[in-house]
Amino acid sequence: MATFLVTGANRGIGLEFCRKLKERGDNVIATCRSTSKELDGIGVCVKQHVDLTSSKSVAKLIEKLEGMNINGLILNAGILEKNDFLDLDPDSIRKQFEVNALSPLCFTRAISNHLCEGSKVIFITSRMGSIADNASGGSYGYRMSKVALCMAGKSLAIDLKARGIAVALLHPGLVSTRMTRFTPNGITAAQSVTSLIERINELNLENSGSFWHANGEILPW
Repeated sequence: MATFLVTGANRGIGLEFCRKLKERGDNVIATCRSTSKELDGIGVCVKQHVDLTSSKSVAKLIEKLEGMNINGLILNAGILEKNDFLDLDPDSIRKQFEVNALSPLCFTRAISNHLCEGSKVIFITSRMGSIADNASGGSYGYRMSKVALCMAGKSLAIDLKARGIAVALLHPGLVSTRMTRFTPNGITAAQSVTSLIERINELNLENSGSFWHANGEILPW
């Protein structure tokens, strides 16, 4: 039985990760700022009041994980705020950098002693973090933060390889969740996570550092 820790677990993609990993028999630690009825009903270990932007909050969580190995770390928590060129909000952009890029990196460092040989670190990023794929512009804070997250993940793949830890950067696809205002053009969280878990299963030290679409396509930087 593997142990997975999922951030941003109270709804959407994070919630679905918890559900599917639990169903296949894995031990799941679900972290979030505030739990939900849906998350509480799955039967996983819920750790709420966890704010990845707070070093004190993270430290309290690490204390509760003493002696535990994490085989899979899924860094899913993130935010999306609109920042068009004529409507730039520097504070919003900084916030998205902190939540989407800096916090996942710092949390991985904080929990790194709980990762062991064979562990996998998963950054849920976005195709909007691809420079080559940007054909529509806009969304400055979100795009820039996801580019930064991709760079962090690529560097981590190099730095953690000697410890036998693989890293993946995964785009979930366009998913109908609260973040996307439940777009009718998106796939369900269940469909997305089914494919994401397939990518996690395929992750190894040879393909560590790859930027994948949930469907298996390698995305351009």
